[in-house]
Amino acid sequence: MRFHHLDLNLLVALDTLIREQNITRAAERMHISQSAASGLLARLRDYFDDELLVAVGRRMMPTPLAQELAEPVRRVLLEIQSSIVNRPAFDPATCSRHFKIIASDFVTTVFLAPLTQRLQQLAPHITLDILPTGNQYNELLNQGEVDFVIMPDHFLSDDHPKELLFEDQYNCVLWRDNPLVGDDLSLEQYLQLGHVAVSLGNDRAPSFEEEYARRFGKERRVELTTSNFNTLPHLLIGTHRVAIMQARLSSLYAQYLPLKILAMPVSLPPLTEFIQWNRFLDNDPAHRWMREVFHEVAGIPQ
Repeated sequence: MRFHHLDLNLLVALDTLIREQNITRAAERMHISQSAASGLLARLRDYFDDELLVAVGRRMMPTPLAQELAEPVRRVLLEIQSSIVNRPAFDPATCSRHFKIIASDFVTTVFLAPLTQRLQQLAPHITLDILPTGNQYNELLNQGEVDFVIMPDHFLSDDHPKELLFEDQYNCVLWRDNPLVGDDLSLEQYLQLGHVAVSLGNDRAPSFEEEYARRFGKERRVELTTSNFNTLPHLLIGTHRVAIMQARLSSLYAQYLPLKILAMPVSLPPLTEFIQWNRFLDNDPAHRWMREVFHEVAGIPQ
């Protein structure tokens, strides 16, 4: 199809080439040969009378025009996907959509695991790809590379819809046979103990509870740092250390590991996990149905 002499299929190629900035990777993404991808780039250069991508070392860098085109082209493709390709008729029992979700290992364990059980019952052909939290989740969401991001509100963008999914509280967790702590934990004891903490992403950013713990007025002594929440309880066994954990996760692990769960010596605000999606998928029938199932599962008592 042509629109003002532009083959609309070239928009897909332009979008892919700008994002990959590499002809070989773009060709692989479009499932065509490298020579075919080079041919598409040549046609795009001819139409726009611009190089669009220029070689800088081993990379292909977008020209100023290509940078201006990137966002509107992505927006047009997402509009087409949500309003034309994904037709209004939707049957969860036969739907075979593939959804990508960015979530922490905590959310995966306490929420996405039961979600997959519910999907097995309602929509057995839907598949999920659960991606770890990282530094580029907003960019991936803007580009339509992921369907959902599940994170606390303060991490999320204001450019797309978001809704509260569930709340949780924090507990202190220790080895059940820790000889230094009884049935309660004072702030003084808490600060004297060694701690296991979580640092997230490639830049090792502290998790929210770690940031808030620093507001106690005294620095806690972190002896171990790990990159995910599910390893915290394992690193406490046989030690005198303590960790702050989400109540849902600590209760789950206390069923299988010799753990002691105590109230926090100071009050922490509740943990709120939000779900966010690209605004151009707001009215996509399958996407909307998935959001309804998310809220259904989130409302089931833990």
